[in-house]
Amino acid sequence: MAKNVSICDRHDFENKELGKVVPCGVYDIGANLGYVSLRIDHDTGQFAVNGVRCWLDRMGRARYPGMTRLMITAGGGGSNGSRLRLWKAALQDLADETGLTIQVRHYPPGTSKWNKIEHRMFCHIT
Repeated sequence: MAKNVSICDRHDFENKELGKVVPCGVYDIGANLGYVSLRIDHDTGQFAVNGVRCWLDRMGRARYPGMTRLMITAGGGGSNGSRLRLWKAALQDLADETGLTIQVRHYPPGTSKWNKIEHRMFCHIT
């Protein structure tokens, strides 16, 4: 069984009094459900992959117990950019850890507005 999720990490929310929060969201397109991880320092490839890991642990495995493959659609920039080795290495570690076959498809640069997570989840975060 394969599953398709969308990931986004391109936004940060800054409050002058409280500081900056960086979210990483995983949106299950078929189920119209999402999961958001928050970080208070830097956006990294490991953080983006950890968002996928948390989604798997808290939602994904229970919802899709027979899942063997995971397709991730991601923006072209940010910590999950198509050229970042840290993102790729962290994804490979997750694949090794879970036994999942993980595929990633990136939106071309400047087209993250087509990523469904932008409209379904991130528009509600303030």
